[in-house]
Amino acid sequence: MTRAAPSFRATHWHEAIAECQERNEGYVLVTVVGTAGSTPREPGSKMVVTASHSIDTIGGGHLEFDAIARAREFLAKGEKCTQLHSYPLSSSLGQCCGGAVKVLFDVCNVHQQHIAIFGAGHVAKALVPILAQMPVRISWIDNREDLFPSSLPANVQKVVEEAPESEVRHLDENSWLIILTHDHQLDYRITEQALKQPSLPFVGLIGSDTKAKRFITKLTQRGFDDNALARLFTPIGNRDIPGKRPIEVAVSISAQIIEHLHANHTAVASDKSAETNAEAYTGEHTKHPAKVV
Repeated sequence: MTRAAPSFRATHWHEAIAECQERNEGYVLVTVVGTAGSTPREPGSKMVVTASHSIDTIGGGHLEFDAIARAREFLAKGEKCTQLHSYPLSSSLGQCCGGAVKVLFDVCNVHQQHIAIFGAGHVAKALVPILAQMPVRISWIDNREDLFPSSLPANVQKVVEEAPESEVRHLDENSWLIILTHDHQLDYRITEQALKQPSLPFVGLIGSDTKAKRFITKLTQRGFDDNALARLFTPIGNRDIPGKRPIEVAVSISAQIIEHLHANHTAVASDKSAETNAEAYTGEHTKHPAKVV
């Protein structure tokens, strides 16, 4: 398997912020806001921490290691927040400066929807540049490396995997799938694996009405119930957009994805509002399940 995860070009924190915005990648801006006594860096020193990289420095050593680990804990929660933490630079932290540091953690650019696109054929090549302009992260998966373009948008990760269906189990919770491969049997294997994972709420499958009915019949025979099949959107795409050319199909799929992005954003806002109301009034909030197209 080959994963083309681009390294950061940035070497300074302000460059890293711009690059994270371009990639639609969550990050934490870590800032030294107060010091007392002897400390590695002065107030105003900053670094940027992502799930896989750290850019710039607040002084190195155990202080920085702990700050990076703490920042990634915040990122894993997937919520924007601002937290202040005090560090005594003593033996308990493995440092002997004798001073103290206050560090501010600003968690930014989270809630980016992850979309896994399986297949690198004509429709996918038309689709990826459209979706990459949205606030999403894309994993583009195929077993034929030569089909991928030589350059990709910053928020698109190329994954070359001999058995693409095996990638399903590595997807983050709440990832959306768009299945566009060249092989109906491979489409089925990916679909089946995805529907086994309740944490994957959108499984979009390209094809005709006949293919959709055949897949649903087979999945039903394999024991998938209505709750599982409610996460299957097939044929994927907005039916109001006609045409069978790759760009027409790509626009149709994009339209449906954009509708779901906006619905998802509204649902998140509603959930937060409902949670607030529940705390005040002990009310209840019910989520509406997705509907099969």
